[in-house]
Amino acid sequence: MSQQRFILALDQGTTSSRAMLFARSGGVVASAQREFAQHYPQPGWVEHDPRDIWQSQLEVAREVMRKAGAQASEIAAIGIANQRETTLLWDRQTGAPIGPAIVWQDRRTAAHCARLLESGAQTLIGQKTGLRIDPYFSATKLAWLLDSAPGLRARARRGELAFGTVDSWLVWQLSGQRAHVTDISNAARTALFDIHACEWDDELLALFDIPRAVLPAVMPSSGLIAHTDAALFGAAIPVTGVVGDQQAATFGQGCTEPGLVKNTYGTGLFMLMNTGAEPVASQHRLLTTIGWQRDGRLTYALEGAVFMGGAIVQWLRDGLGIIERAQDVGALAAQCASSEGVVLAPAFAGLGAPYWDPYARGTLLGMTRGTTRAHIARAALEAIALQTVDVLAAMEADAGIAVSELRADCGASQNDLLMQIQADLLDRPVVRPHITETTALGAARLAGLGAGFWSDHDEITRAWPAARRFEPAMSADEREAHIARWHRAIERTRGWEAPAARATSAAV
Repeated sequence: MSQQRFILALDQGTTSSRAMLFARSGGVVASAQREFAQHYPQPGWVEHDPRDIWQSQLEVAREVMRKAGAQASEIAAIGIANQRETTLLWDRQTGAPIGPAIVWQDRRTAAHCARLLESGAQTLIGQKTGLRIDPYFSATKLAWLLDSAPGLRARARRGELAFGTVDSWLVWQLSGQRAHVTDISNAARTALFDIHACEWDDELLALFDIPRAVLPAVMPSSGLIAHTDAALFGAAIPVTGVVGDQQAATFGQGCTEPGLVKNTYGTGLFMLMNTGAEPVASQHRLLTTIGWQRDGRLTYALEGAVFMGGAIVQWLRDGLGIIERAQDVGALAAQCASSEGVVLAPAFAGLGAPYWDPYARGTLLGMTRGTTRAHIARAALEAIALQTVDVLAAMEADAGIAVSELRADCGASQNDLLMQIQADLLDRPVVRPHITETTALGAARLAGLGAGFWSDHDEITRAWPAARRFEPAMSADEREAHIARWHRAIERTRGWEAPAARATSAAV
């Protein structure tokens, strides 16, 4: 009998690193999570220390092995899911980071993006990458890093530096600094990768002035990618799954057939629809992206990316101090049956889909002398749900189909009040699975399939275990009033930081 009993999933997120050990049955054997520091050196800037990312992820991986009493020889493979677009640069010789990791939420390259928009580059970028011009994506972040000190771009051309998104950084570290790779789903989020030709694109590299020598090799999402250094866990373990976190959640949610849709309620909100073997060009400001590649087959997706989801609740806790713990928001919001017209437009990091306005800023509207902490908490939950309403409407228009249900996952999906508000405002059921950490589950499934740990894809996806189904219960008139008030608030927040740029942003 094989000693290989487990799959180790590493879920490297924006605010924490998580590790989960999965048994052959698909059940969770052990899990561990560790938060790490967030750095905000200037307004609109968000950074991580690359060493924190690696150390926190390594520590939780070792912790779950200790909890389960698992040896390296018992782990068939490692799967990685990661925060996407976050951009790192490091020295190939020493492994030392060149500056901070610039987080996907960071807006420092807004002016660069505005110049690209004015030059008409959106057509080229949209056709080749399926993305919008926005500071969200990696290309302008990497250009900024290469310009952050004299001589860096020349060093990059000589092959002395390595660029990667977080998956690349983790595999580099796990492999003992031997493997400089990324998977195709992460490459597709850089704005440097042609999602049709499936290769780094010379025209895009020239546009951003990125040397090809700095780029990682692009690998499938499932299959042998690297081996860990034996010193890390006591023996070498194959890495056979690497995928961006939202694509991982889509796979983990069982959205493996065209037309199925999931929404991840994490730091941000990320809705993906599986569109099958063919990319669907968005006409409603969504992203066309690669879902994953396995067994030589590509799966594409439509995506709506919203920057502030669970991060709104973190702001209530850390910024306003009106709750002590994130999980307290539901009880506070339930103290009032309505937000009484209070609307929170959470454009703290600009607006993502379907607006794409980096100059929008957060706004709290509709308050009276009777407004309480409870009304603001409820408006925060409604803001999460209403952003999702906008994205699903755009997605249905692009795909030309009516979505029958929304599959919900990740931390904030465990809030029953939020899920009911979401069902009410969407006017369709919201389904929450038994395992809400579907990002780690998806990474585990792709790694297990890539290692031959599971041979039958249908076996691990046919029983998609729904834990609870939330049915809509709001009247049509009330729903329409909520949505109309929301859209009025969004219009007031747009172009706030740089009014002169509003026309440019709106034209994207």
